[in-house]
Amino acid sequence: MNLPGRAYLKWVIAGIALLALLPATAAEYRATNLWTLDIGERSDSTPAIAADGTIIFGTFNGRLWAVNHDGTVKWKYRAGSEIFSSPAIASDGTIYFGCRDRKLYAVTSAGKLKWKYAAGWWVDTSPAIGSDGTIYAGSWDRKLHAVTPAGKVRWTFETAGYVVSSPSIGTNGAIYFGSHDGKLYVLSPEGTKLWEFKTGAAILSSPALDWDGSVYFTSSDGFLYVLEHNGQVRWKLKTGGSREGSVALGLQGRIYLGVTDEVWALNADSTRRWRRGKMDTDGTPLALADGTVTIVWRNGQMQNIDPDYNHKWFYGVITSGVISPTVSTGGVTYVSGEWSKFHAIQTHVPIARTAWPKFRGNLRNTGNLADSPR
Repeated sequence: MNLPGRAYLKWVIAGIALLALLPATAAEYRATNLWTLDIGERSDSTPAIAADGTIIFGTFNGRLWAVNHDGTVKWKYRAGSEIFSSPAIASDGTIYFGCRDRKLYAVTSAGKLKWKYAAGWWVDTSPAIGSDGTIYAGSWDRKLHAVTPAGKVRWTFETAGYVVSSPSIGTNGAIYFGSHDGKLYVLSPEGTKLWEFKTGAAILSSPALDWDGSVYFTSSDGFLYVLEHNGQVRWKLKTGGSREGSVALGLQGRIYLGVTDEVWALNADSTRRWRRGKMDTDGTPLALADGTVTIVWRNGQMQNIDPDYNHKWFYGVITSGVISPTVSTGGVTYVSGEWSKFHAIQTHVPIARTAWPKFRGNLRNTGNLADSPR
């Protein structure tokens, strides 16, 4: 396990100390811990939530965890190496995830292996699940892989760079993903390129999709891009940098994203609503049904902010900063922290009913716009 440096710990301590300075009105909104589970290793895997409330996530020691909503462990599955990928849950309960042993895995809802599919290198992307059951995953082998529900290759599409941008699927079945070659690719379900869009540097983030066909993504060239369904630029905004996290779409057209050492809240016309700096994050914000947004910062805070940038609550989690939280329909937020802990926090408010309110779009992490409730 990688231990934090002294300078980083000072930053964490300073962030936690800030909590003691909050006014009483902010403290009234502070979230309540329901349970904490020792998972023995760091996790950058965004949890998926199954229909029965089971929470699924991976860890860097190669374990896929299934945890009941009361914090008891349902089962653990041991993969061959680190799991950076976030799991996706199909409608039949099958769980798909990528692994650094160069495999894409399919595991049953009972934690039993169905199959392993061999890619050419690490599979760090989070799989997307098509409406016909096809699984799409990118790899450091520079390819996007389309795999059948039986674990057989359907097709592969090769790019000129590593693929760490998790694919997203539109309502028409088109697959959107970025590559280190600086291009956003859009493919048909048959693997034919529909169009591509060239940026000035690598694309690390996963595209966020809206019901009107809009595509939101950042590039390492320092811009946020918003494209029409046909690849035409609606607008782009200079951010000055980018992070690994993706865009989240909140209520009333608000757009949330991490850039350099800040998080921005934008209006639908690209004007900036607020910015929060000096506490950077590589995670994706989580938009909630009351119009607030939850952010996990590198300084040890998970923070909930309303549309006018009032702080509603804070919760201390010491993280690596790549954490993207999720929330159940009952308003329980799940997040990893302290490098080896997993938390369930009662925050009372469910996810926003927007097209893409979180990393991977929906609670099952399918990356499919068709699975986002209207």
